[in-house]
Amino acid sequence: MMKTLLHICCAPCSIACIDTLRQEGIEPTGFWYNPNIHPFTEYKTRKNTLREYAESIGLTLIVQEEYGLRRFIEGVYPDFDHRCAFCYTLRFEETARYAAENGFDQFTSTLFVSPYQNHELMRQAAERAAEKYGVAYLHRDFSPRFREGQDKARELGLYMQKYCGCIFSEEDRYKKKPKKKKDA
Repeated sequence: MMKTLLHICCAPCSIACIDTLRQEGIEPTGFWYNPNIHPFTEYKTRKNTLREYAESIGLTLIVQEEYGLRRFIEGVYPDFDHRCAFCYTLRFEETARYAAENGFDQFTSTLFVSPYQNHELMRQAAERAAEKYGVAYLHRDFSPRFREGQDKARELGLYMQKYCGCIFSEEDRYKKKPKKKKDA
């Protein structure tokens, strides 16, 4: 069986992804690395919710404890409008690096469940990271099951965030400005 590392952005987004992979006979190992999340209380809430959910479903979870907001901000400055590309690259490179250094055959991400993310940009970033670290990228478009996963998260009473995590998406949320998906 292929060892699969699943980058997880949050517990609600992980539900449909983990279920899909398990239905395919893949038992993923979860991987938490999200230096984009702000504020720190939001970061901790998402991380702790994921820890509790992973334990409840018997998912092995690896948590990178680094709160890397400074690295994220330094990487997106001054081109804030193209922050998503940097964010995807940052998270997928760390996931691919960890996978390669720890005997995983492949990796994927729960980010591919969100209809709000730029899937083509993410796929490109994941493929570059896979090539850089010599590990396979397992492409899955989990988005057809997004609503199902969100409904299940609500049923379970999981914490449900209202923005992707970065300070800029939170600002967009309050401004009611639609996110530029294609220019990300």
